[in-house]
Amino acid sequence: MNLARYLPFLQWARTYNPNALGNDLMASVIVTILLIPQSLAYAMLAGLPPVVGLYASIGPLLAYTVFGTSRTLSVGPVAVVSLMTAAAVSQIATPGSPEYAAAALILAFLSGLFLLLSGVLRLGFLANLLSHPVISGFITASGILIAISQLKHLLGIEAHGHSLPELLSSLTQNIAQFNAVTLAIGLGVISFLLYTRSYLKPWLVSMGLPTGLVGAITKVGPAVAVIGSTAAVAWWGLDQKGVNVVGNIPQGLPGLTMPAFDSTLWQKLLPAALLISVIGFVESVSVGQTLAAKRRQRIDPDQELIGLGSANLASAFSGGFPVTGGFSRSVVNYDAGAQTPLAGAFAAAGIALAALYLTALFQFLPIATLAATIIVAVLTLVDIPAIRRTWNYSKSDFIAMLLTIVVTLGIGVETGVITGVLASLLLHLWRTSRPHIAVVGRVPGTEHFRNINRHNVETTDHVLSVRIDESLYFANARYLEDSVYQLIAENTHVEHVVLMCSAINEIDGSAVESLEAINQHLKESGVTLHLSEVKGPVMDRLKRSHLLELLSGQVYLSQHEAIAAL
Repeated sequence: MNLARYLPFLQWARTYNPNALGNDLMASVIVTILLIPQSLAYAMLAGLPPVVGLYASIGPLLAYTVFGTSRTLSVGPVAVVSLMTAAAVSQIATPGSPEYAAAALILAFLSGLFLLLSGVLRLGFLANLLSHPVISGFITASGILIAISQLKHLLGIEAHGHSLPELLSSLTQNIAQFNAVTLAIGLGVISFLLYTRSYLKPWLVSMGLPTGLVGAITKVGPAVAVIGSTAAVAWWGLDQKGVNVVGNIPQGLPGLTMPAFDSTLWQKLLPAALLISVIGFVESVSVGQTLAAKRRQRIDPDQELIGLGSANLASAFSGGFPVTGGFSRSVVNYDAGAQTPLAGAFAAAGIALAALYLTALFQFLPIATLAATIIVAVLTLVDIPAIRRTWNYSKSDFIAMLLTIVVTLGIGVETGVITGVLASLLLHLWRTSRPHIAVVGRVPGTEHFRNINRHNVETTDHVLSVRIDESLYFANARYLEDSVYQLIAENTHVEHVVLMCSAINEIDGSAVESLEAINQHLKESGVTLHLSEVKGPVMDRLKRSHLLELLSGQVYLSQHEAIAAL
């Protein structure tokens, strides 16, 4: 067995040097400062105590260091997975209860098992079933839901729901009880974070500061907001004026937790675990591949399944909840100069130190600050221009994207992603069931054949050249028959039909039977059927059928050869 296949750290560990160590340490410091407020916020978004976010950022980072293939991916709680966790677990337990935390552990455990098994079986390709428009639509809708769900903390009121109508209705009913001080803190933090993102960096660059230092300063905006707002609440006693704060956070590292084995509970959580695994894997691999390409590196999607699976199992056994590779933290890790996954291990150590010694400092941290951090973070998830681009490019992809957005907002995240997948598959079946079929002719002076409706081409009266621009399978086999019969009915002088197969990559059993039926029908009509430009793998399959024996004509290497012979 090749150990490096399952333990990727053995590859980069051989060439690890002091320079890489220095870069990893520096990156880990910056990432740790970012992760602490993010982890607290995303745990709250998942319906769990804030400290659980710290727990979910320690074990997973260590596990991914050993089993992950990306040099810069940072694994931990992320917005979309946290939202999906809350949507799934709140259906079977009350947020804040021990049963809720236990269910979150089971969800992480099931997600880890599914990812790990998929990696061992090399099932990474299954993520391709999720089209990009569906993923984009789901993430955009999730970003909107996340932002709306945090308005209750920004206003200091009670509100519940996992869909847009439920959230808006609940917010409207209770908005009269909003707390002005809480709202001021939240809006102040949002304004500060937006300023540091959009305006602080250009200003610091214009002051002549080094680019690396400027990047580090702008990345610690959330930490500065946490420190500033916490100090303000403690100094002026704002918690006595109705400002909700985090309160006492348990000090110390998480103990070993064992997910409870409850077959009924596992069955209820299994669908959500599968969806969280797939969405998390797609998001993680997309980020990992993008960052790896910038350094001319590569990641192994199948091994990434194992890396993410081990990270979720580590989270389940250390008091956490489902995790995956995050976009913002990974980009920060990359920009900070991380060279290997060891930067993640160093960041895990930094978060562990925070859990051991700094939790008391978060006692007066306003919940509104964490909500503001989440809102600003998810603004990057909402990609409205993508909807317009999809509409302009493909109406069917737009339908799948729009359905995903509408159902996610109107019903919930789980139903939304399932709707998107089903819509994509149905639209794919519809498109491929009606393949483009073109009558082609020879471009003068060449051996190339093109659509007679698009180009000025030469044709032969007694030979009909037909190009099929799709693989042939059960869904489009009958359509091919009808199309060929229609062409023959319109061209009664035709003696030969040549099916140009250059675009056909696969012919299944149903399509072979249709080709045999076409051959027989044409033969009875006095027309000979020929094939041209059949690809090698397709020809290998056809040789195992009766089609070639029954074929009334011949199989030609090229369309030009067929026309020259006929």
